[in-house]
Formats: sequence, structure tokens, C-alpha cells
Amino acid sequence: SRYNIAPSTVIPAIRATAEAAREAVGFQWGLVPWWSKDAAGGARLANARAEGIAKKPSFREALRKRRCVVPASGFYEWQTVGSAKQPWYFHFREERPFVFAALWESWRSPDGVGLETCSLITTTPNELIRPIHVRMPVILPASAVDRWLDRAVMEPEKLEPLLIPFAAEAMVATP
Repeated sequence: SRYNIAPSTVIPAIRATAEAAREAVGFQWGLVPWWSKDAAGGARLANARAEGIAKKPSFREALRKRRCVVPASGFYEWQTVGSAKQPWYFHFREERPFVFAALWESWRSPDGVGLETCSLITTTPNELIRPIHVRMPVILPASAVDRWLDRAVMEPEKLEPLLIPFAAEAMVATP
């Protein structure tokens, strides 16, 4: 267990293989597009906004071909209160794990060193999170995971309907 994961940290993820199996991998959090000249900007792409994701050069190819899920038991958002920052922990009411929708990339440096990275997808907040933060990670319901990981599904219009706020009534916020 880790309670403070920041961009550039290696995080666990699950992706589909070419044989339609699933594999657990570690990705550096902060997407480095395959076409980047260097890996320096990866931390800036730790999150991908669901709105317009299919058209953004940094994410459009990964949305079509390189999707993954990131398991979690909860997540933090920080609320600014005056000059202080208050962390809030969000988790499922039943305290069960869930998965975030994410994209991954494989990048190779000019000298041949490989790096696999990912970006979590965010959306507008649900009613629970809205007073605290302007975004929330996309939490996929169990019924959507197979479609999200299906490598045969490459049309953004079949994937974008999954990128919505998770139901607030299923979640709890703890300061």
C-alpha cells in the first residue's frame, strides 16, 4: 500500500495483451507520447481530460490502441481553504477496490532505452467531489472494464461514453 502517489512514480496497471490475455505491469505515471523527442514532459501529462481526448495529439492514438486500468482503493484531492490545503480521501462506501481508466505509451529514447508510461483520465466531478475539486478520475464500473480493455474496440465513440463521473452515492469523502 502507498498513500501518496505522485506523477513520475511507478504505479501498477492492467492491460490487455495481443493474445487478449491481461497482464499486470508497472507504468511511470505521466504519459510520454511515443513521438516525443525526450521524456522530460511526462509529468505534465499525468492526467488526460476526457473531454476532447480523441482529438488531442498526445492521447488520441493511445485511446484507440493502448488503454489500461489502474487499481486503487481510494484517491486524494486537495481543497484550498484560505492559504491552507485540506486533503480529502475518496473511496467506495463498501471499501472495495476499483479501477481508474487510463492510457499507456511505450517510448524509446534516441539511445534505445525504453520507458512505459501512463496517464489517468479525468472527468467533471460528481456531486460529492464538486465542492472540493473541479475534476475527478474516471472510475470504471466493473461492467465497463472488458470493453475498455478490448483491443478490438478502437472507435472513440464506443469508448467516450465510459468516461463519466462515478455515482456519488457509492462514494465517501473523509477529510
